[in-house]
Amino acid sequence: MGPIRVMPCLDMKNGRVVKGVHFVDIRDAGDPVESAAFYEREGADELAMLDIAATVENRKTRLEWVRQVSAVITIPLTVGGGINCLEDVGLALGAGASRVSMNSAAVKNPELIREAARAHGSARVTVAIDARRNRAMPSGFELVIAGGTVPAGKDAVAWAKQCQALGAGVILPTSMDGDGTLAGYDLEFTKAIADAVTVPVVASGGAGKLEHFYEAVVKGGASVVLAASVFHDRTFSIRQVKEHLRDRGLRVNL
Repeated sequence: MGPIRVMPCLDMKNGRVVKGVHFVDIRDAGDPVESAAFYEREGADELAMLDIAATVENRKTRLEWVRQVSAVITIPLTVGGGINCLEDVGLALGAGASRVSMNSAAVKNPELIREAARAHGSARVTVAIDARRNRAMPSGFELVIAGGTVPAGKDAVAWAKQCQALGAGVILPTSMDGDGTLAGYDLEFTKAIADAVTVPVVASGGAGKLEHFYEAVVKGGASVVLAASVFHDRTFSIRQVKEHLRDRGLRVNL
């Protein structure tokens, strides 16, 4: 494994960065262009920008947001929300995204993953997997779509394996049970996904302490740690996170 990568996340709604808890209780968290530039200066390895309302509002990703943010950073930018077809993938990449993240559309049409990987390369295709606990599923985790509003009736871990087989280059699992809680990543879910695939896994949802980032790697098997609230609220700097990981024996780019 290479150096652990730290990835702030800009959840976008109405042109602003927002943050919620369990995918709801949304609050304003700043300007996306200012935030993106700040995080690059802080030492972020990558940046995620997710248009959280696109699917629910049945519209495409706002490409102007992608252009504005990509214009002020040089680090890789993963863009998600409203990526519904191969044309959307190309438009997002053309607007400055380094990778696209697909979620609901991939569940409805798994061939979209294969098409995107063939056209643009697996490294540019991330599949975001949102899930919640459900004992009826073999892994104990059920896939949910449409911003966490619709249960998909599929096992989330089995879906991760299928995504890799179709060509996904990165898996981004988020547990609705942990999202925004600051109680720590859902390590059981993250590890279940990481054990099932060989591509990089991004830990997402729930980071609140420096220890949580270390646990995501050592206990959860993640190679990228994503967080929003603790960075937006300046609870920790990206450098503090990296220094903590380094001091615990993990490789990072400082």
